Amino acid sequence: MAIQETERPDVRYGTEDDLALWRDVRLRSLADTPDAFGSTIERERAFTDDEWRARLHPPAVLVLHDGQAVGLGGGFEVRAGVLLVVAMWLEPSWRGRGLSRRILDMVVEWARARDLDVELDVARGAPAARAAYERYGFAYTGAQSPIREGSDIVTDRMVLPRPPG
Repeated sequence: MAIQETERPDVRYGTEDDLALWRDVRLRSLADTPDAFGSTIERERAFTDDEWRARLHPPAVLVLHDGQAVGLGGGFEVRAGVLLVVAMWLEPSWRGRGLSRRILDMVVEWARARDLDVELDVARGAPAARAAYERYGFAYTGAQSPIREGSDIVTDRMVLPRPPG
């Protein structure tokens, strides 16, 4: 579905000034799809403002429409030279409009500018997310792990190959 120009959301890096927007959309994401994330709503509800602010540095990306956050995504350097994409989510009414690609473009651009490889974990029970990552160019590595300690949900690791040359 194409987005009308009047409906076109702003996709940008978050800043510390976006703390309330980031917290709100992140908690909504955890409530909407709790089996898609390595964290839980209970854990993140207990975060302090400082912990929320620490998550708002690029490549933290917000999707905003009419002053409200309708999506997010981000990443962090999980080990030297590797950025792990995390927290990818869009409100259900905003899915299927190419916004996950715009979020990933910003996260990947940020990582590549720092010469970082880009990886992510995707739950086996998330076919739409898996398809979106495959379309973007991510490939399965064969590595798998539980989504979080004590969970039966399995994730597969994917990596974004670097462009040739």
